[in-house]
Amino acid sequence: MEFGLTSEQEALRTSTVDFAQSLKTMDLVHRDAAQVFDRELWQQTAGFGLLGPFVSPDYGGRGLDLVSSVIMLEALGYGCADNGHTLAVNAQLWAVHAPLVRFGSDEQKQRYLPGLVAGTLLGADGITEIDAGSDAYSMKTIAEETTGGYRITGHKSYITMAPMADFVIVFATTDPSLGRWGIDAFLVDTDSPGLVLGENRAKMGLRTVPFGDIVLEDVFVTEDARLGPKGAGASIFNHVMNYERGFIFASHVGAMQRQLEAAISYASTREQFGEPIASFQSVSNRIVDMQMRLETSRLLLYRAAWLMDTGQDAQMAAALAKLQISEAFVTSSIDSIRTHGGIGYLTEAGVERDLRDAIGGVLYGGTSDIQRRSIAHILGL
Repeated sequence: MEFGLTSEQEALRTSTVDFAQSLKTMDLVHRDAAQVFDRELWQQTAGFGLLGPFVSPDYGGRGLDLVSSVIMLEALGYGCADNGHTLAVNAQLWAVHAPLVRFGSDEQKQRYLPGLVAGTLLGADGITEIDAGSDAYSMKTIAEETTGGYRITGHKSYITMAPMADFVIVFATTDPSLGRWGIDAFLVDTDSPGLVLGENRAKMGLRTVPFGDIVLEDVFVTEDARLGPKGAGASIFNHVMNYERGFIFASHVGAMQRQLEAAISYASTREQFGEPIASFQSVSNRIVDMQMRLETSRLLLYRAAWLMDTGQDAQMAAALAKLQISEAFVTSSIDSIRTHGGIGYLTEAGVERDLRDAIGGVLYGGTSDIQRRSIAHILGL
């Protein structure tokens, strides 16, 4: 078994780190406080090819395998301290690009993918509702068949990129009698009559990525707006979840590496009682634990990508990666603050921001409770 990267992958990682570190994020503390999404940063990221690593060159992408794509995204998280920006990138790739690549018709791919990859189009994944979070299939959004298409009515909540989205992949029930098999997914442009985008909602962390509601009132879409065959909504959702759970935290792994290095540097130079605090075992033990979480997280992330690249079942691997990385980032963020002491508690240092950004990870994309439930189910429990 080969654990090393190829020379091409090493070069890809190095070039991506260099690019990410060149991004102008000096105003991050201000943008975080003001909850501002940086569209220029988005365009620069698109220009480097980070909005289409696994997308075919036919649509402007790089055409990379998943392991190489994950390498790029980890490197982005290492070089760019804006966790909201890196989440926005990952949310687009795994919840919008991926289902289009897998289930989209040639016409749908041609209509949306080039703009997504170029950064000129923003998409959103519209499945979550106020009363349909972990129990996603209990959604109330309805798509009624009519002459030439469907009329959709419903209210989606907690949707990443919703306030700025150009289109939404809306999941709706077309036949309630069929349960989950009566769900379909539709590509709905946000300038459609009857569709209203909510304002950006204030949140604890990840403040630089917009987040809000989408209301649909008798929104008409044509038959060719349906994504995939009729009744495929549950299959599309499961596909999205496998990718999202497996890889949405790729950039968080890079952030954990950056976080670890900062903790080592601070502990090695900060002196108390006449010696560096790194010499005290209670401090060094915390840093060792950060290293352990990082290595475990990276292995699970890459294993999930390798399994999918080789056509193997990755359902458990994706759930394990999501569970491990999300909880590890929270715990390591706390350890980072404790290592930095008082300065780590101040907003200006940027250390505490990682913790605020990390907390959301145990909720979105399936809570930690749901990941444990899924893994237990796969184990036959």
